[in-house]
Amino acid sequence: MSDAPRLVQAFADHLRRDRRRSVHTVRAYVATAERLADFLRGHGTDLRDIDLADLRAFLTFRRGDGIGNASAARELSAVRAFLDFAGVEVPRMRGPRVKRGVPRPVSPAEAVALAEDVAEEREGWTGARDLALLLLLYGAGLRIGEALGLTGAALPLGETLTVLGKRQKTRMVPLLPQVREAIDVYVSACPYPPARDLALFRGARGGPLEPSQVRRAVRRARARLGLSDRTTPHALRHSFATHLLGRGVDLRALQELLGHASLSSTQIYTAVDAAHLLDVYRNAHPRA
Repeated sequence: MSDAPRLVQAFADHLRRDRRRSVHTVRAYVATAERLADFLRGHGTDLRDIDLADLRAFLTFRRGDGIGNASAARELSAVRAFLDFAGVEVPRMRGPRVKRGVPRPVSPAEAVALAEDVAEEREGWTGARDLALLLLLYGAGLRIGEALGLTGAALPLGETLTVLGKRQKTRMVPLLPQVREAIDVYVSACPYPPARDLALFRGARGGPLEPSQVRRAVRRARARLGLSDRTTPHALRHSFATHLLGRGVDLRALQELLGHASLSSTQIYTAVDAAHLLDVYRNAHPRA
């Protein structure tokens, strides 16, 4: 299909502008569209003529790259979205079965210990920054991208914080006094004055703090503390959800706090809570 590059670019624009997908989703879906176009071109097949055999051959080709069931399912989802956008009839094909894992929450003590250990590794204002950031992830249930997307416009802090989530949707989350205090301490210590149009959490040279820097710091801290490999910045968000659910917050309220588009995304935390209660039962009940 000679106009495939133009079509892929239009697909990218559609995802960003019309569907309001995140940068990461756009990047992943566009990469899949490009791979599909290259694969079909190499086999002399026009995109408009794709059939079930072609689709199966493409996924087999991707399996050869070493992807598992979850990645294959995402690849198929991206292919369907691209073909639908291109006005091509999508061959009906059942995707690979993906076992949905239950998030592993971090205990409150572990969450605070992790944040403090990461902060102690740094010196000066960057330590205060890391403490504030990790307490924010745990205390407000933010995704790391949401936290790093905050700007100086969030200041001065109040009892709630407006967060820009996936698909450009905003939501309000409550801020614990301890989290507000930690952020205020960081802002006071930061050598770069806050600005409404600049990142709230700055890197050492004043630019936006990168997620990879946070993840590396957390990996080092969890090794020092002997915590599970599942203890990641995102695990702090899981812990926020699990602990609220355990204290009686209903699923609809939790859905709003987390910024989930559908209730089914939030319902996974009921499995976490049930697993936690079962552990407590087994450890405490004399006949368990």
